[in-house]
Amino acid sequence: MSLVGITESRRESGWRRELARRLQHGDRIWKILISTAAIAAVALVLWIAWRIWADSALSRHAFGLKFISPWAKQSWNPVLDRFNAWPAIYGSLITSFLALIIAVPFSLSIAIFLSELVPPGLRDLLNYMVEMLAAVPSVVYGLWGIYVFLPVIVVPIGKTLAATLGNVPGLEVFFRGPIPASGLSRLGAALILVIMITPTITAVSRDVLLAIPRSQREAALALGATQWETVWKVLIPYGLSGILGAVILGLGRAIGETMAVTMVIGNTIGGGYSILRPGYTMASIIANEFAEAVSDMHASALIEVGLVLFVTTLILNAIARWLVWRVNRRTMGR
Repeated sequence: MSLVGITESRRESGWRRELARRLQHGDRIWKILISTAAIAAVALVLWIAWRIWADSALSRHAFGLKFISPWAKQSWNPVLDRFNAWPAIYGSLITSFLALIIAVPFSLSIAIFLSELVPPGLRDLLNYMVEMLAAVPSVVYGLWGIYVFLPVIVVPIGKTLAATLGNVPGLEVFFRGPIPASGLSRLGAALILVIMITPTITAVSRDVLLAIPRSQREAALALGATQWETVWKVLIPYGLSGILGAVILGLGRAIGETMAVTMVIGNTIGGGYSILRPGYTMASIIANEFAEAVSDMHASALIEVGLVLFVTTLILNAIARWLVWRVNRRTMGR
């Protein structure tokens, strides 16, 4: 064999050995795979954003900011191709924030019990039950809401609110009754959302409390604090950022929930501002009307509603992740 052939053979074998060494433990393949997955996730979000932005151009150019303005004179009228999404935006906001006001104290109480007070023999069972609530399909919540929850729970609550707060000056606009006999209303949607977001807020808050170092509890108890004072004055302030992140995650799910809300909210535009009247949310109006949109303007308006919903949930989830990251960094640092 010639000298050139020997040199080429050595180079080839050296290249093969180097490649085998690099691939021996799978590090290079692993890095390529996870990098590709991360880039694909970002690309998917950007592609969705671009697609709904482009497909909503007709509506955006025709209505501008009047599309989301509460003071616009036009209403949601597919017959005349005039659209204003404020009733649906208001429906999403009022049902979500009302659900949050009720769910947060309840969820935080459950999280404190599961992390600090539950007997060891019940911890796993109760954690499993809480997580099972999050796994129930939303359509099941909707069916249960229509046939059981609305007539048994929501209608009596609605009548009480109409008879009391409905007569208070300044509040009557939000509690003007009567509530429909079926219970289909924004109040019904909000109370269904309470049940649906409670597991999410509870699970994240529980994990935040469990991540707090044991030394914080021992230090507070050593200084003479009661268990209640330890929880209220030490653990909750320490994990506040993470708990706020859990709350915003719950809010994001409430705003984006579709099927259960669509089934119990009544699906009408003319409900005013009262929570006792039927209404729409951004998700429910898309689910109800997109398949029946007969004009390009109608379809574009529904896509623009989806754009508003997409931006809202994206911002809320980004804030939630940032807050959870903050509390995790502080916990690991100490």
